Amino acid sequence: MGKRFFRSIEERMAAREAFEEKFAAVLQKMAEESSLLKMEDFTQHGNTSTLLHCIAVSYFSCLLAEKLHIAYHRRELLRGALLHDYFLYDWHEKNKYHRWHGFTHAGRALRNARKDFRLSEREQDIIAKHMFPLNLALPRYRESVLVCLVDKWCSTYEVFSRSPYEELRVKFLPLAAM
Repeated sequence: MGKRFFRSIEERMAAREAFEEKFAAVLQKMAEESSLLKMEDFTQHGNTSTLLHCIAVSYFSCLLAEKLHIAYHRRELLRGALLHDYFLYDWHEKNKYHRWHGFTHAGRALRNARKDFRLSEREQDIIAKHMFPLNLALPRYRESVLVCLVDKWCSTYEVFSRSPYEELRVKFLPLAAM
């Protein structure tokens, strides 16, 4: 038990590097198989693209789970969080279909994700319920709750930051485009 809480800096760095390699591999594979890269063309909050926002939510959801020692399904959390805003349009454009974006985009993201991926129940729940409490359905899995909370935190950060996630932008956006 002590080893889990009192790891050396070298052990923590090695664990972070291993996680980032797996994260990058999942991101790259998903980008190759779908329209994921289109999300780079749409602004989410502030000057953050929807793709970078989803990368950040996925990355920080996993880190939070690790930090809090929460048992979770890593692959499903990664994928569900990367697809949570897979709605593939610019919600800032004046358009009657975007008017209720906050209430409807989770359903649209889920429909788009189902077209491009085989999704587990947990991944579908993450995508469908990440907008709780705007969408009244309660998240069923701890991964869904993590994404819901981290999504709110990341959105707030993006609104108030001039250039959020520079490190994530440099590490992961080039990999997604390969």
